[in-house]
Amino acid sequence: MKLLIRWAASALAVWAATGLVPGIKVHGGAWSYFWVALLFSLINITIGSFLKLLTLPAVLLSLGLFIVVINAAMLELTARWSTALTINSFWSALFASLIISVISGLLNRSVKKASQN
Repeated sequence: MKLLIRWAASALAVWAATGLVPGIKVHGGAWSYFWVALLFSLINITIGSFLKLLTLPAVLLSLGLFIVVINAAMLELTARWSTALTINSFWSALFASLIISVISGLLNRSVKKASQN
């Protein structure tokens, strides 16, 4: 059940990013947002984790800010592998990945707190 809630939170975060950041668009309805969220999560778990391990010195030197760049690259990779997502520039991907990270983190934290009470 928690996995489905996290997936929905990611889809909501992708929806918010497409509304807030110009240059990023999801083609289709609600299922397209769920598809993009699933694909982005899978890419971030597999390739993103490996890249974060390889770039650990850069992440440490930048005090963790380089992770945002890695997430933007993973979002660009998601756009390449999916026909439902288009991104016009790397800057759009950078801002969108930042918004997706913040919103999904806040939503997951609030769901976790609600389930503890």
